[in-house]
Amino acid sequence: MEQLQVDERQFLEHARQNYVTSEASHNRMMRSLVVRTFAPFLKGGRGLELGCSDGYMTQLLRGHVECLDVIDGNEHFLAQARARNISNARFFHALFEEFSSDAVYDAIFACFVLEHVADAQSVLKTMRAALNSSGLLFVAVPNARTVSRQLARHMGLIRELTDLTENDLKHGHRRVYDRVNLNRDLEASGFQVIAQGGILLKPLADFQMDQLIDSGILGDAQIEGLYRLGMEYPDLCGWLFAVCRSVA
Repeated sequence: MEQLQVDERQFLEHARQNYVTSEASHNRMMRSLVVRTFAPFLKGGRGLELGCSDGYMTQLLRGHVECLDVIDGNEHFLAQARARNISNARFFHALFEEFSSDAVYDAIFACFVLEHVADAQSVLKTMRAALNSSGLLFVAVPNARTVSRQLARHMGLIRELTDLTENDLKHGHRRVYDRVNLNRDLEASGFQVIAQGGILLKPLADFQMDQLIDSGILGDAQIEGLYRLGMEYPDLCGWLFAVCRSVA
C-alpha cells in the first residue's frame, strides 16, 4: 500500500506539470458547461469534489452546495484552489483511494478523475461508501467517440478510438471511456445511472478549440449551439456525463 501511495503521488506530480488548467479557454468553457448540466440535480447539502486543479470548478460548485470538501493528491493544486478563498470549502491533501471521512455527502463530484486513476472501480466504491443513501454521484469524463477523436482516426493519428494519444499520456490519462465502458465501471461499483448524456459536440482537438475561442470565431452563440447539438448527439460530444445513485 505504501509503495502504491508513493507511485501515485509521483504519477500525480508528473501529470500536474502538464495538466491543462482554467488558463485554457476550452477548459473553462467545459467546466462551466459541466456544472450547468449538473445544476438541475443539485439541491444544496454537503458536497465532495475529487480533484481541484486550480480551483476554477470548485468556485463554480460553491454556490450549489452548503459546504464543499475538496480532496486532491497534489499540494500545488490545493494551494492554487485555497488561494481563491472559497468560504464554504475545506481542502484535504489525500489520494482518492485513501480518503476517509466521518461525514456522508449529498453530492460527490468525480469530474475528469476516472480517466486518471489507477483503479477506477476502487475509487468509485470508496465514494459510494461516502455517499448519503439519498445522495448523487456526478461523473464527467472525456469521450472516446467525440468527433475530434474520430477525425484523428481517419487522419491516421490513432488506430482505435480508445487508444491513448501522446496528449492523453502527457496529461496523465490511463484510459479513454465510451458510454458502454463508463456504465460498466459505474454499475460494477454499485451505482445506477439515472441520467446520462454528452456535453458539447466537439469537432476539433483541444488546442484548436482554444484558438477558435480566443480568436472569437467560436463565440457564445456558437458554443451554445454546440452544447445544444450535444444533447441530440451525445456520442459525438467531447465529454460524457452521468448522474448516479447508489444501488441499495
